[in-house]
Amino acid sequence: MQIIADVGGIPGKDCKGFCKYCYFRKVKEQDPLGCRYCTPGTVGCESCTTGVREVKNEFIHPFMVVGSVQNSLMMGDIKDKNLKVNISGGGDVSCYPHLMEVAGALNQFNLPMHLGYTSGKGIENSKMAEELISLGVDEVTFTVFSTDNKMRKEWVGDTTNGESLKALKLFCETTEVHAASVIVPGVNDGEKLYETCSTLEDWGAKAFILMRFANFRNQGLILGNEPILDGVTPHSLEEFETLVHEINNEFNFRVTGTPLCDPENDTPFAISKEKNSKYLDILTDVTSEATILTSSIAAPFIEKIIKRIGADDLVNVVAVDQDIGCLITQKDLEEVDLKDLKETVLIPGRALVHDKMAHDILSSDGIDRIVTRGPDKLSVDGEMSGTLSREDVLKTELIAFEDLLEAVNFFGVRKK
Repeated sequence: MQIIADVGGIPGKDCKGFCKYCYFRKVKEQDPLGCRYCTPGTVGCESCTTGVREVKNEFIHPFMVVGSVQNSLMMGDIKDKNLKVNISGGGDVSCYPHLMEVAGALNQFNLPMHLGYTSGKGIENSKMAEELISLGVDEVTFTVFSTDNKMRKEWVGDTTNGESLKALKLFCETTEVHAASVIVPGVNDGEKLYETCSTLEDWGAKAFILMRFANFRNQGLILGNEPILDGVTPHSLEEFETLVHEINNEFNFRVTGTPLCDPENDTPFAISKEKNSKYLDILTDVTSEATILTSSIAAPFIEKIIKRIGADDLVNVVAVDQDIGCLITQKDLEEVDLKDLKETVLIPGRALVHDKMAHDILSSDGIDRIVTRGPDKLSVDGEMSGTLSREDVLKTELIAFEDLLEAVNFFGVRKK
């Protein structure tokens, strides 16, 4: 169990400048997206305006950071649990000016620490890594992009003259390092990727997360910021999944990919695999009709599960042209063919659309549909699955899918 020590920070501002491939580059001020947290009569709230753009989360005073962790330890039901403190934020945690102070204060709790996502741009002297390790940091998630210093300087904006890579090497040799790279076609893939992986393997990294570069709206750039890089076409999902499997077969560390895939745990949607179909017997029988409206990536997996449990005569799955379910917006719903929808429609729990707006759009053909939200997640992404066992993944998915089917039965049109 990890307790978050949120140090805050704004992308691009509190990380020594945007990386060239950063999702938050070119984000524009726009009308609110709408979300489940909005009040019934108003489209827009802090969550779907400044929150999703992460433009107001300044670095937090160290006293507040440490106090928050202390409160969690005192108030939470966390006795006898395997605890770790995760120091993370919206900027680059290595750029947090009070990082050493916070790590020193948290050290008094005698808990190991996880240094959350960092590209190391704030590590101007590798001795900083030695100090963090001495204070109890035993896990690091490091966005490396490449182990070529010139490439990191150009693409990550790393001006540490190799000190960040020296720190990464030390972290690899001493702690549990989960390295990560956004894979940009023609830049850090191919031979460059193999060189990075080989170096990380030699240094002793425990895991490597490959992240497909996103450049278009249907890949998640919903904040008016497409394209991030002109003239670059990201890997197709098939190409990216193949790449993840190739790296997994070639190197001796844990390899996962996002949005696809985990070769070891079979995520996303491990329960859709034939070898795991026996676990589907524990799921609730479907007794009502409904449509599951979801992302283009999730749809084929969900459809396969629905067929395997024999519910495809009652439940159909409709995909929108958006890769990730929690990034589905009003625009995506407006492009749905309403003839494909039943009288009840379940949308992803975290979809960025106002509840009333979702109802109005999906009922605009004159059929007054019930539009409700399903679970927040039905599977786990590559960033999470790499830390879970196969049993953990199956349990997580079965619980989530059971919640989905119960929602179908409760809100759907009941059939005898």
